[in-house]
Parts: sequence; structure tokens; C-alpha cells
Amino acid sequence: MDMRLRGKRALITGSTSGIGAACAEVLASEGVAVAINGRNRDRAEKVLDNVRDNGGTALIALGDVTSEDEARSVIETVAAAFGEIDILVNNVGNPTGESHDSWFDAPVDEWMKDYHQNTIAAVRLIQAFVPGMRKQGWGRVIQISSRNAISPHTLFPTYGAAKAALNNLTLSLSKELAGSGVTSNGIMPGLIYTPQLDSWFLETARRHLGSDDVVAGKHYVLKNIIRQTVNRLGQPADIAAAVCFLASPLSDFMTGTTFRIDGGSTQTV
Repeated sequence: MDMRLRGKRALITGSTSGIGAACAEVLASEGVAVAINGRNRDRAEKVLDNVRDNGGTALIALGDVTSEDEARSVIETVAAAFGEIDILVNNVGNPTGESHDSWFDAPVDEWMKDYHQNTIAAVRLIQAFVPGMRKQGWGRVIQISSRNAISPHTLFPTYGAAKAALNNLTLSLSKELAGSGVTSNGIMPGLIYTPQLDSWFLETARRHLGSDDVVAGKHYVLKNIIRQTVNRLGQPADIAAAVCFLASPLSDFMTGTTFRIDGGSTQTV
């Protein structure tokens, strides 16, 4: 299917690995010029090489977008290369602390850090780039949220609350952009595999099964902790495919929506 994206320009934050890298690569394969963002130059250059090896166009905008000064540098780099952009994918965001046994174990400064990383960083980039989208009469803003925004638990209470705020601003932004040709939508991924998860699967296997079997730990997580109804882990490509659709003119009739891609793990309507 032709996604009608050739010639568009995109910034994907946190795109040197995982979901962000998959988004950069799939958008580039559709003819989008992509700005690859992250904090590690070696990882950024690896994604850049992958894009170029497959005939795509890309540049690196290195910097931590959760830092005001580094975000400004990223914005300036992208603006110098592209002028305006057509697609903004706010992908940066993770829990800033360790998991907790109790909601009350999360200190106040962790709440502040999670809101700053998962919500304020997105606001900063929206304010930088979306006025230009509105002026040109077309654009796509896509937030990568989390199923924890609507199905929170005590492991990461601050993270879920910050992602819920991201869902809220996704809707309010869509109302601000009414009639402009710019849409605002979000995606709530479930558990998406990265190699870092293997340590959790090993810990789970040891704690609950008395073994060092990472695969057994993974299956225990899926069945008893995440409680998915799809019997496999999510992959970055699952999210990237949805991002590609939301970025496309084919999604013109969608705005103000944040939907789940979580293997059926969220037990709510």
C-alpha cells in the first residue's frame, strides 16, 4: 500500500533503538526524510546506516530532549536541515525510577522526573514544531504513550500518571488544531521486547519458578503478570506500522485518539 508519505519530513525522538528506531526505518522506507534523535552517537549512526543502506534519507539530531538546552540544540539542528517538519513522533519516555512494591514508595521527586521526561519533553517539541505545521496546513503529531496510562499499577505509579497526562494533551491539542490540517493522535503500547527485558525475565524465573530459564520467565510474565491474550511479546515493528499509518494522509479522519496495541493485556473497554 502506498502510504503517500514521499517527500515528508519527520523528527522521531528517542529513535536510536527500539520503537523509535523501527519508526525511523519504516517511515524512511516510505520516502520520509527522517531526523534520528538520541543521546548516543554510535547507536544513532547505526540507525542512520540502516536507513541509508535501504535507500532512505536521514540525519542525526543528537541530544537529550528532556533537557531544555539539549532539546534546543536538537530543534535547531532539525530546523536548519528541514526548515519545517511534517511529522513529529514524541517517542521519548520511560520510567525514571525502579519498580515499587507500594504506591507510597515512589518519592515526590520521582513524580516530578516522570512528568518532566514523559510529558514536558513532548510539550517542548510540540511548541517548537507544530505552529509551523499549522502554518503550512498539514501535519501529524504522534505521541507514544503506554497502556499504563489507562491500566495503572503500583510498580510504576508515576510513569502511568505521566502517560495519562500525555493522553490528555493529545486530545486537547487536537481541539486546538481543529480545521488546520494537523492531527494529534497517540498509541499506547503494551510490553514491547527489547534485550533489556531479558534481565527481568531471568529475575522472574528465579523468583517464581526457581530456575534460570529466561524463556520460562518470559512466558510466566505474559500469562501471570501482563496477562496478554496474544501469546507473544510485542515487537517494535508492531508499533512502527501503526505510526506509519497515523503519519500518512490516509489517517486524515483520525484525530484526538489514543489507542492500544498491547496484545490484549488491558482488561477494559
